[in-house]
Amino acid sequence: MHPVSGPKISLINGPDYREGYANSVQIRPNLWDFLLMFGIATQNAPDAVHIQNFQGVYLSPQQAKALLNVLQDNVRQYEQTFGEIHLEPKSGSSGPLQ
Repeated sequence: MHPVSGPKISLINGPDYREGYANSVQIRPNLWDFLLMFGIATQNAPDAVHIQNFQGVYLSPQQAKALLNVLQDNVRQYEQTFGEIHLEPKSGSSGPLQ
């Protein structure tokens, strides 16, 4: 018996490919998909945060779960190499971190 190997994968950046920095990610799930909205958050006053979204990406529920697994593995490896990542609590608010 021969071991079954997966397909050879080639990564090709399309003409509209771009990279950017985001310090805000909002997630909007619905029955069919997840929308990840990436943006830049700036705070010019203690009581006001401005978020300018620049990219929205739709994922199927299956891809969202696969992304969760890949992110968990990568964060675990990062922390083993560089130390624990600490999240600062948001003062005076509740809800998900963005």
